[in-house]
Amino acid sequence: MTSHPPDSVVFGAAGFIGRSLVAELLRQGRRVAAAVRGPGDRLTSRLAGQGVDTAGLTVVTCDITAPGLGITGLSGVRDIYNTAARFAFGMDVAEARLANVTGAVNVTEWAAARTGLRRLVHVSGYRVSGVEPDYRRLGAYEASKAEGDAAVRRRARELDVPLTIVNPATVIGPGQFIGLASLVHDLWRGRLPLLPGGPGVFVPVVDAGHLARFMAAVPEHEETAGRAYWVLDDDTPELPELVALLASHLGVHAPRRSIPVWLLRRLPRALTGADPETLSFLSGDRYDTAPARAFAERAGLRMPPVEQALRRWADDLVAARFGAGTAGTTGGRRAGGVRAGGR
Repeated sequence: MTSHPPDSVVFGAAGFIGRSLVAELLRQGRRVAAAVRGPGDRLTSRLAGQGVDTAGLTVVTCDITAPGLGITGLSGVRDIYNTAARFAFGMDVAEARLANVTGAVNVTEWAAARTGLRRLVHVSGYRVSGVEPDYRRLGAYEASKAEGDAAVRRRARELDVPLTIVNPATVIGPGQFIGLASLVHDLWRGRLPLLPGGPGVFVPVVDAGHLARFMAAVPEHEETAGRAYWVLDDDTPELPELVALLASHLGVHAPRRSIPVWLLRRLPRALTGADPETLSFLSGDRYDTAPARAFAERAGLRMPPVEQALRRWADDLVAARFGAGTAGTTGGRRAGGVRAGGR
């Protein structure tokens, strides 16, 4: 616990993006309040394991789904980061909306009450920002994130909150065991006989360290207020090349054939192992990253080469046994991978 009041707070600090950001802020000498739902022991032990000096850290317990968040104090924080979200597929709508819509708005309203607020940085998502929240088509997770994105923008305008939206792609780095990691796990275990989606599919990634540095820099620059940034590596190989790269690095066989998305949607889930909610991510869509790239250049930030980052992440996944048997799961549900055959 720091004896000095925090100047920033990170909601969702125990999550992958949140703890990466907390570590970066502490390395920069910031005084950080890490807002978590339960005890902060796991977070502090992770930070210590990374050699991060936690002298400037305060851990606070909060509940973003409750008005006021259950937090007292922290009136002097100037930078607020909301990385909290419920990330799982197969949720019901009410469960998804509670964290990803109601919780996001509650954080925005809490931020509005801080005197001396410099910035609220809200993490949205590269496929949900500005998208119509169609729950039937997108599923509860993606639609709730889209609804939350719009709700935060609207409430921030109403309350005159200086807001920046950050839309990261799949974030990779040590400790990331969900999403694309599910596919890498199946590849490693020889359980990926067919490549989901096939040629032209673009599943972009971004290095966790770069994203954390980007987010830490945002409030330091006045021109980022009111902006949204798509943060991803445009050089990410298309999915067939990405899988081939990882297969070669790991010394396993890459699938030689692919299965198109339209067929994945029609085949029984018991056969494909693919959660229907993951299939919208198998897309050839590209994103406007020019503003993020321009800001990163002004801030002196540079992404590591994407192939290097992918190889390093794959090594971390194998060394950690893909999260000691929990790869690709959140709360018992498959949380982001797409599979084509086998279990």
